[in-house]
Amino acid sequence: MSKKSRMIFATNNQHKVNEIKHILGDSFHINSLKDAGIHIDIPEPHDTLEANATEKSTVIYALTGIDCFSEDTGLEVTALHGAPGVKSARYAAGESFKDNNHKLLFSLEGQSNRTAQFRTIISLIFNGKEFLFEGICKGNILTEKKGSEGFGYDPLFVPDGAEKTFAEMTIDEKSMYSHRKKATEKLIEFLRTQHGQS
Repeated sequence: MSKKSRMIFATNNQHKVNEIKHILGDSFHINSLKDAGIHIDIPEPHDTLEANATEKSTVIYALTGIDCFSEDTGLEVTALHGAPGVKSARYAAGESFKDNNHKLLFSLEGQSNRTAQFRTIISLIFNGKEFLFEGICKGNILTEKKGSEGFGYDPLFVPDGAEKTFAEMTIDEKSMYSHRKKATEKLIEFLRTQHGQS
């Protein structure tokens, strides 16, 4: 691209910031909310990933008038009828990674069907208009945690085609399967098109 695209990533989650920056590479300059001097927690009151992503991006665009994007990601487990889904980050009462993982394992006790998928929705506000991008990674939930990298449900999730959990992978290995990368690649392609590049 002829110059770096600058935009705000509407999140306070540094893990997500690091992962998105790694995927985007040098063509884009991304500011997190902290980088942009915005110190607010945006509520996620809705019952779909799409609506929560839209909530975050529209709030930040209204505050700044700067092109921005947000994402919401959920783990959708087949045997739990799509749960924890939109409530993935708040699945357990303690809302910690450890608490959420423990509740998921408890909920799946005795279940032979452990298929699941991570689904990411990115909401981009570009020139005042919203565009949505989706990324999906299918896989399976283990019966015990493995690995210490990543965040969230990464220690329990093995993507299809892999032999390790996300938490056992390097960031480059995770990017080969990542739902977040798939959605981000669609975002990148859109932005390149807007900048007149294929």
